[in-house]
Amino acid sequence: MGYSVGQVAGFAGVTVRTLHHYDEVGLLHPSSRSHAGHRRYDDADLDRLQQILYYRELGFPLDQVAVLLDGPATDPREHLRRQHELLTARIAELTRMAAAVERAMEARKMGINLTPEEKFEVFGDRDPEEYAAESERRWGGTHSYQESQRRIAGYGKEDWRRMRDEITAWGARYRALMEAGGAPGSEAAMELAEAHRQHISRWFFDCHRKIHEGLAEMYVTDPRFRAYYQSIHPGLPEHLREAIRANAGRAAG
Repeated sequence: MGYSVGQVAGFAGVTVRTLHHYDEVGLLHPSSRSHAGHRRYDDADLDRLQQILYYRELGFPLDQVAVLLDGPATDPREHLRRQHELLTARIAELTRMAAAVERAMEARKMGINLTPEEKFEVFGDRDPEEYAAESERRWGGTHSYQESQRRIAGYGKEDWRRMRDEITAWGARYRALMEAGGAPGSEAAMELAEAHRQHISRWFFDCHRKIHEGLAEMYVTDPRFRAYYQSIHPGLPEHLREAIRANAGRAAG
């Protein structure tokens, strides 16, 4: 018997009026009608509707969607391949735009006297000052926060570039460790955890191991930090947390 127009609207998240319009303009005719004359859609109709909605989401007007669907390349696999390419390009563009906006926000927040071009070039995908801000909020580390502010005020373009390059190189080493199957409690992982702590101490404030353990928990639970470390390697937030704990335990022992 097929699906009613109401059922299809529910499946696809569109209105009944939209489906009626697609029928009227010849874009999606239902395969059959009930005895009472109501539209009935089969699985092939649903496949075509899926293609229509993909192209509409990509910004194609209805007349161009009709040409795409009814043109020479009518193989559904070809449409999926084309849509995958278009969506991938759209995702890359939106990711680039989002990163540009985020860097602009970070540059404004840092208040560093750089040209816009330099700000876009220097800053990465996160605000390093968040280390100090979160430390103050969680542990009342007023001295740490003030020390971080004092250091940051004196940094110039080359300082931020060196900082970025240092943490990028650290991330590459940690990614290689995880890809090689290194355990969080391994010597190599603990050395990287210690390098991470030293990075914070070198650039922001004296990061004692207890504070480092607190930060490690934040890397797992705070969405901002979790997203950053996940971008280096899936599962890195949890892996780093355990490596930091192991490193702190080793020092305590």
